[in-house]
Amino acid sequence: MNRITILGVLIWIGLAGSASAQAPVGAAGAVAVEKNVMVPMRDGVRLATDVYHPAKDGKPLDGSFPVILTRLPYNKDGSQGIGNYFAANGYVLVAQDTRGRYKSEGVWRMLVDDGPDGIDCAKWILGQSWSNGKIGMIGTSYVGGTQHAMAMLDAPGLATVIPVDAMSNIGRHGLRNAGAFEMRFWNWIFLNAGRGSRAGHDPGTESVLKELSSQRFAYLANLPTRRGATPLHLATEYEDWLVSAMEHGGNTAFWSQNNIIDAPERYKDVPVYLVGGWYDSWGASTTGNYRALSRTLHSPVYLIMGPWIHGRQAASWHGQVNFGSDSAIADEMAWRKEWYDHWLKGVENSIGKSAPFATPVRIFVMGTGDGGKDDKGRLNHGGSWRDEHEWPLARTRYTDYYLHRDGRLDTDRSTVPSESTQFQFDPRNPVPTIGGNISSGDDILLQGAWNQKGGPHVWNFTAPIPLSARNDVLVFQTEPLAADTEVTGEIEVKLFASSSAVDTDFTAKLIDVHPPSASWPGGFDLNIGDGIIRGRFRESLKEEKLMEPGKPYEFTIKLYPTSNVFKKGHRIRVDVSSSNFPRFDVNPNTGEPLNRHRLTQVASQTIFHDVDHPSRIILPVIPR
Repeated sequence: MNRITILGVLIWIGLAGSASAQAPVGAAGAVAVEKNVMVPMRDGVRLATDVYHPAKDGKPLDGSFPVILTRLPYNKDGSQGIGNYFAANGYVLVAQDTRGRYKSEGVWRMLVDDGPDGIDCAKWILGQSWSNGKIGMIGTSYVGGTQHAMAMLDAPGLATVIPVDAMSNIGRHGLRNAGAFEMRFWNWIFLNAGRGSRAGHDPGTESVLKELSSQRFAYLANLPTRRGATPLHLATEYEDWLVSAMEHGGNTAFWSQNNIIDAPERYKDVPVYLVGGWYDSWGASTTGNYRALSRTLHSPVYLIMGPWIHGRQAASWHGQVNFGSDSAIADEMAWRKEWYDHWLKGVENSIGKSAPFATPVRIFVMGTGDGGKDDKGRLNHGGSWRDEHEWPLARTRYTDYYLHRDGRLDTDRSTVPSESTQFQFDPRNPVPTIGGNISSGDDILLQGAWNQKGGPHVWNFTAPIPLSARNDVLVFQTEPLAADTEVTGEIEVKLFASSSAVDTDFTAKLIDVHPPSASWPGGFDLNIGDGIIRGRFRESLKEEKLMEPGKPYEFTIKLYPTSNVFKKGHRIRVDVSSSNFPRFDVNPNTGEPLNRHRLTQVASQTIFHDVDHPSRIILPVIPR
């Protein structure tokens, strides 16, 4: 098993794991650590907390210091590296196991208690003699979500946050996605229910839950997961959350935690540095948060988006693709320290003056590489950094590219009165996921940028044939481009379609088609972004409404944001289908309540592309 598979989403996506491997350790005696301080919460539950102090000869220095706080469900013991680093640089680092995880008491509930618990933790910090009253937060993924949770409740003393690839807006995208469920969190539960949980404290139960985790492929073939039907019932709170999450498709109160886009006014007015990636599972939330917070807060809001997958800002390759050494942030701690020094210590430094803080927005524009291979056989897609002042870019030209029956994709709207294409969607044979905005390990889900072709690396599509060969994938592509075309921003597909089913899904994927070359004789179909819409949520993300079979509807499919140059000679391609598994759960096409179906049925899908039904992708083209 590879490193990501073994650690799953435990340490790898939590900053504590990646940073502890890279953060330099302070000189011997320069850090003093208090381990397992049990901090009481409002209800008497105690959370295990480690405190790293600046020290001399192993003894904490007198005086008060700004505090860096990380609240994580991935074991605070992995925070030693960042604790040593920040304590050696004049901060107190506080690392706390979240409720019900590892050494903390209580019952884990996905993000529900992280805001109130964070406030109690902040109050405790402010009451300590070593605290100067200023708190900054650090962490990635769930640990970025605990930052948002505290900011949404106006936590006392909170002075700045750096949420990286952070959980937010989970009823819109990230957990539910336009009504579909992102299966990486099914994977998250199966991986975490026996590790660091209450149930996992018993060796026998831990062994059973470990076996459950090891049999994920078998359980994937037997969806949906039901209460009491698997050993997951031994970890009660994890089973309850997962089944409930898979049953709640709408953007309702069930998903209210960290709902920043719908309620930015609740966010504390502090400097925010949002970090995300074009291939990160929370990429859409990160850019959406920037749009919402930059319009709402008076404090500075910064955004940086690289070509990264989840939690991998220090890497320059992701999946099968190399984006060049400049794409990586080599020192993951130094740029954070620069930010904290400015906002927590008042140091005049590069903030607002030079990269990566010269302007509010910094993006990596992918696609300017030579298209060859690196020494590991990866595609040299390349790219470069660019500073901007807003997101989306003010100079964007939103351009409609229309889908035609003959497979063309161009800017000419059809004048044909009646034209359509049909395909059949069989839930028992879904279109496999090959890369994309995923954060859950390279066994069940491939992360990042991949040639859209099967093989032994794709567990549910092992034949070496392209996805475009499938009968349930409709391909629309341009002629080879006459000039480089930059696409940077948020992307939507407006799809006019009908189905024989009362509920079904429609998916879309944007692909950069590299032409055949000496390095890639068969070309390279590079996934850029994808999206989905569940039919019953076509009109509203809050209320379900089944479809009338055979009736055309307009569906809006929101793809994840991107920045990519489609080079001269390449083609812009859009693939349309009705599944993308296991990135998203598969719609059974029966209209039964979500995650409660017992049946499946094949759906006959019709895509319209005529004068009255102009199916199209709207691309944010940036003028040369």
